[in-house]
Amino acid sequence: MPQKSSKPRYIFITGGVVSSLGKGLASASIAVLLQARGYKVRLRKLDPYLNVDPGTMSPFQHGEVYVTEDGGETDLDLGHYERFTGVEARKSDNVTTGRIYSNLIMKERRGDYLGGTVQVIPHVTDLIKEFIQSDAGGADFVLCEIGGTVGDIEGQPFLEAIRQIGYKLGKDRALYVHLTLVPYLAAAKELKTKPTQHSVKELRTIGLQPNILLCRSERAIPKSDRQKIALFCNVSEDDVFEARDAETIYEVPLSYHKQGVDEQILKHFELPVAKDVPLKNWQNIVSKIAKTTKVTHVAIVGKYTGLKDAYKSLIEAVYHAGIANDTQVELHWVDARLQDIKKLKDVQGIIVPGGFGEEGVAGKLAAARFARENNIPYLGICFGMQMAVLEAARNLAGIKDASSTEFGPTPNPVVGLMTEWVKEGSKEKRSSKGDLGGTMRLGSYPCVIKKGTLAYEVYGSTKIEERHRHRYEVNANYIPQLEKTGMVFSGMSPDGKLPEIVEIPEHPWFVGVQFHPEFKSTIFNPHPLFSGFVGAAKKVKL
Repeated sequence: MPQKSSKPRYIFITGGVVSSLGKGLASASIAVLLQARGYKVRLRKLDPYLNVDPGTMSPFQHGEVYVTEDGGETDLDLGHYERFTGVEARKSDNVTTGRIYSNLIMKERRGDYLGGTVQVIPHVTDLIKEFIQSDAGGADFVLCEIGGTVGDIEGQPFLEAIRQIGYKLGKDRALYVHLTLVPYLAAAKELKTKPTQHSVKELRTIGLQPNILLCRSERAIPKSDRQKIALFCNVSEDDVFEARDAETIYEVPLSYHKQGVDEQILKHFELPVAKDVPLKNWQNIVSKIAKTTKVTHVAIVGKYTGLKDAYKSLIEAVYHAGIANDTQVELHWVDARLQDIKKLKDVQGIIVPGGFGEEGVAGKLAAARFARENNIPYLGICFGMQMAVLEAARNLAGIKDASSTEFGPTPNPVVGLMTEWVKEGSKEKRSSKGDLGGTMRLGSYPCVIKKGTLAYEVYGSTKIEERHRHRYEVNANYIPQLEKTGMVFSGMSPDGKLPEIVEIPEHPWFVGVQFHPEFKSTIFNPHPLFSGFVGAAKKVKL
């Protein structure tokens, strides 16, 4: 049995040299290894940008906004955390500089600082430390990823805060992991350790000495280079590890374990190091991935296709469903703004994901129509469901001016801003004049499914809960007209006012959902909607 403690131990993960090294995957992989050894983990992300949360940030810049069960709009790394560990993320697991300063100014205006001069140290750092150490939920380990790159001016208060926590708690309750880059220079035909040395030097100038180094590299790092890194970075050679590029991200926990990352972490905390670690499920899934040879072609028709991270959870959910159906899924990216429908002739399934704004609407409507008329399996998510409904309203129900109030005033608002709904027995309201960050239906909501429908077949239940992130709803007043065309509203909110799932029974597989099922899919528990969609798509002959 692992040695438990009433007080959590903290592991801080920082990154150096360049961004996008994979701190989120590193954090999630370490958490998996600690879980496998019987410890309870909690993962957190500290983002240095000044936005209060990523909710109003452009997907073109920031990538996906991940939504938690309790309605938090968070960084996409929380998706990695959930998909790897199965630990449900909360609003309280992600904070930004904007949120910290917003709370700080509010406290100052209330007079909480009694007229004193408010400064970065101690006031900002105290709020950061309060966030890190609160609401740990009985975890044995709290893993905190610091966003950005060491040396960024925005990240300095966060680094100072975790230095102070380590200083106060001591070695037996704090550990620092630094993810860095060891690039290969093709012209010189050698790996270069100098960027790592400088990155660690930058950390040490602010009082942070990493305990473990994870060195990202596209090839093996020789022992001599690891010795050099250890010497110049003031760490043991046993604490310098490769973070090699992998065929699949789900190999990363196994790679870390094989090298002994989890063993070194436990040794640091003077905890027992059991040799028998139950990772068979990870080994089996990686083996299954390697053996899968069949390919299914799926198109994603969206407007953020220039940055694949904008659809990170969607990509992973489709990947999970492919593994469950013994097929690789090859994604074909179709920019909805270009209306390049010709590309859809070479795919077996079409997904129209969520999005905001009128840009790309014509392409998404055309994709929904192409799927409907050509019997191609279709999965419309959030905005993608609304497009399927609008397409049917215009081309099947004869409502030629059917539109969404998101695009402007319309005589036939088949999609519109719902101003009131019920959640957990109480009314929630929103206004078109409210802040963009405050007009969403966010987080988990219940849905009641009709028996005898495809949705019921997929879920095997009449009651489900799924995560939402949207402002506009399909107008229930138009359901009678739409159902005359053959479209069935198979899922509704418990009060019957908000359409949640639509489908076309005469079609091989055509489903639209108002929620975001991709947020609840994991490699070991693929979401049934994606599994059903990929299962139908792989049967289509090209």
